[in-house]
Amino acid sequence: MFERGKMVCGTRQSERALLSGAALRLYVARDADPKVVGRVLDLAKEKGVEVVFVDTMAELGKACKLRVGCAAACLLKESSGQ
Repeated sequence: MFERGKMVCGTRQSERALLSGAALRLYVARDADPKVVGRVLDLAKEKGVEVVFVDTMAELGKACKLRVGCAAACLLKESSGQ
């Protein structure tokens, strides 16, 4: 499900990646609070970035090599300097 490559984890970093055009794909946890992920989902739609839903925040956090859950993460384009 998760593609290898540089990722940013968290809604704020994902928002920055989407705004700068560096995001290739957005991952969003299904159990995340809609108020938290609403902005990044809107930005992904606006920018034409693919959205992939993950079952839990714990699963997404683990994919980001975090010990805690994560609501959103972005896979970055290869040429991205983020």
